[in-house]
Amino acid sequence: MHLVVRHLRGAGIALALISTAFTAAHARVTRIVIDEVKLMQADQTGGIATEQIAGRAFGELDPGAVANRIINDITLVKDADGKARYVATFVLTKPVNAAKASGLMWHEVPNRGLRRPNVSAERANGDIDLTSAWQGDNAGATAVRATAEVEKSHWLQLPIARNTDGSPITGTVLGRIVNRSGPASQPLIVQTNPVPYKPVSLDTRTSRLVSRTAESTRGEVIGELEIAPSEWAWARCDATNPFPGTPDPTQICLKAGFDAKRLYQVTFTSQDAYPLGVGFAAWRDVGQFFKTARADDAGTPNPVGGMVTHSIGRGVSQSGNFLRGWLHLGFNQDEAGKQVHDGLWPIIAGRRIALNFRWAQPDGVLELYQAGSEGPQWWLPQADPARALPAVGLLDRCTLTKSCPKIIEHFGSAEVWALKLTPEWIGTDARKDLPLPPNVRRYYIASSNHGGGAGGFNSSLPGAGLPTTGPMCPGNNYGTGTLPANPVPHTETVNALRVHFRNWVMRGIEPPPSRWPRLADGTLVAANKTAMDFPTLPTLRPTIPEPDFIMPVMDFDWGAQFNPVDGSGIATNAPPPIRQVLGMYAPKVDADGNELGGVPVVLLDAPLGTYLGWNVTADGARPFHAGQICNYAGGMVPFARNEQERRITKDSRPSLQERYGDHAGYVAAVRKAAAKAQAEGFLLAEDANALIRAADDSMVLR
Repeated sequence: MHLVVRHLRGAGIALALISTAFTAAHARVTRIVIDEVKLMQADQTGGIATEQIAGRAFGELDPGAVANRIINDITLVKDADGKARYVATFVLTKPVNAAKASGLMWHEVPNRGLRRPNVSAERANGDIDLTSAWQGDNAGATAVRATAEVEKSHWLQLPIARNTDGSPITGTVLGRIVNRSGPASQPLIVQTNPVPYKPVSLDTRTSRLVSRTAESTRGEVIGELEIAPSEWAWARCDATNPFPGTPDPTQICLKAGFDAKRLYQVTFTSQDAYPLGVGFAAWRDVGQFFKTARADDAGTPNPVGGMVTHSIGRGVSQSGNFLRGWLHLGFNQDEAGKQVHDGLWPIIAGRRIALNFRWAQPDGVLELYQAGSEGPQWWLPQADPARALPAVGLLDRCTLTKSCPKIIEHFGSAEVWALKLTPEWIGTDARKDLPLPPNVRRYYIASSNHGGGAGGFNSSLPGAGLPTTGPMCPGNNYGTGTLPANPVPHTETVNALRVHFRNWVMRGIEPPPSRWPRLADGTLVAANKTAMDFPTLPTLRPTIPEPDFIMPVMDFDWGAQFNPVDGSGIATNAPPPIRQVLGMYAPKVDADGNELGGVPVVLLDAPLGTYLGWNVTADGARPFHAGQICNYAGGMVPFARNEQERRITKDSRPSLQERYGDHAGYVAAVRKAAAKAQAEGFLLAEDANALIRAADDSMVLR
C-alpha cells in the first residue's frame, strides 16, 4: 500500500489517499566529499570553538518512488540504472567538541545561492547549522563549481531532461531587459543571475523581441512595439564592436541601441529543460542524511553523526517561499516514510517558490509575469472561488502522512505591499480571516521593510543618521526610492522568536499567540488611502497609496499542461495571458500612518516618524518604474522636530517635541515600549536593556 499524490483535472481534486504504507527507500545521499574544514573566528562563535565543513553531497533518486513522483520531468533524466542523480554543495557549522552540541540543527535554504550568515547566539547554544543547495538552473553565474568552499555560493548540479527517444525537449522561454541604455549588448537577467535557458538558434527570425513604454499593476501593457529580426542579434557588442557584434546566446545586441525609457522582452525556443523540482528532494535528502546517517555508502563518516536530535528548516524571502512549496508538495517525508524536520521557519515569505515546472525561473523578482502565487498560499484547505480552484491547503500532504512540522512565519509590511501576501490571510475572495492550525504561529512586524531595517534611533533623524537618498529598489535594475530607508528592525523580534522556536521544538513550550492584522477587528482593509485612513504626508503625493499602487496577485494562464494548485507541469504560454487581477488588502494605519495589528516593536511604539513597508520609485536614469511602488523597499517620513517646523511643512502629525517634550521624555517612552514588548514575549531582556541605552545615547531632542 502506498500514498499516491495525483492531479485529477476536471474533478478539482488535488490529493488522493489510496493507502498509508511505504516501500523501502532506495534513493539517498550515497557519498559526501569534504572539500574544506575551517575554524571560525572567535567573535562569531559565542564562546564555543566552532568549525565549518564545506563539501559536496552526491545523491540519487528513484523516479518511481512515491516521495519523488511529483517532481516534474524526473522520469526524463534517468541514468541507465533508472536513477536520477544530482550533486549538491553544503556547509556545516558545528562545535569542534561534539559534547558541546545542543542537539538542534538549523537547515538553511540558500537565497539565490547565498548562504545565510551564521548567528552567534546559535553558536553559543551549541546549535549545528547546515546549508545545502537546491537551485539547479545552472547557466553562467549559477554554474556548480568543482569544489565547495565555505564562502562560495551553493548550487545544484542537474542533468537536462530529454524525451524518451533521446531527442531534445523544446519550449518557449521569456526573458527581459529593464532600465538599460546605450549601444552595448545586454544580458538576460533574473534578479542578479542569468536567465537559465539559452536559445536553440541564434537566428533572430525564430525569436520575437518587443519593447514597451510601460506596464501597470492592472496587468496592462502600454506602447508595445515589435523589433524586426534584422534590427537585433543574439550577440555581444559595444561601441568598439558594433552591431551585429559577436554571436552570444546570452546577450542581445540592438542595432539602434537600448533606450532606458523602454522595457525589452524576448521570447525564444530553448532546449535546456532542467528538472528543477529535484531541488526539493535534494534539500530533503541532504538534510536527512546529516540529521540521521552515521556514514555514506563508502564509509565516510557524517561529521555530525549522532549529534542531532531535532531540526528546523529555515529560509528567508525566496528561500522561505521554497520552504512553503517544499512542504506543500510533501517533501517533509523521506522515501522511507520518516519525517524530516521538526520545525519550519519561512521568514518574510508569503508565496510559494516557482520551481517544479518546466521552464521555471525561480530567481524571479515579481516583474509583470512571475509565477508563485498560483494555488493555495494558506495552510488549511480553503476554496479559491476567484480562480475556480479546489479547496486545498499547504498542509494537506503532510497532514495525510502525519509529517507536519511546527511552523513559525513572520512578515513585515513589504510582504503585504510588494510580495502579494494577504491572500494567505483571507483567501482570494477576501470574505473572512482564514484560521490557523495549532502547529502554526504567525507574527506580523508592522510598518517594516523586507527583512527589517538598520534599527537605532538616530537612523530616523534628519542630519543625525537618516540618509538623504533613497534605497535601491530590489529587483532587476529597478531603480531607487524617493524616501529614506525604513529603519524599523526585525532583529530584536527575531531574537525572541528564535528562543521561542527552540523551546517549542525541543521542549514543547508554546510560543506567544499569533498576531497579525485581521478583517474581523478592522485592522485589515482594502489597500488604498481612503480605506486605510492613510494621512497626507509631506514629500508624498496626496493620493498615495492609490488602489493600483500595491503589487497584486495576477491570475495567469500558463497553459493547459500547467497545474496551478501545485505549481507543477509545463508552462506553455510565454508570456502568459492575465485572466484577472485580484483585489488586495493591507493593514489599517493610525493617525501617523503607522500600521496597526502587529507585534510590539520599540521603534513603532515610540515612533520618530511614519514607517512604511513601501517606497516610491524615483525618476532618473532608470525611469521605467518611476512613480510606481519601489518593489519591496521600505521608506519613512520623519516627524518635524517642533511645532514651528511642522507648520511650515503643513504636517498633520505632532512633532517630536509635542509628543515627548525633551530627550528624557523620549527615553521614558522607549523604556515603556521595551517593557511592553518584553512582557508580551517579543523582546529579550538583554535586547531591551540595549535599546534603552541606545535611546539614552541618541540625538533625539538633544
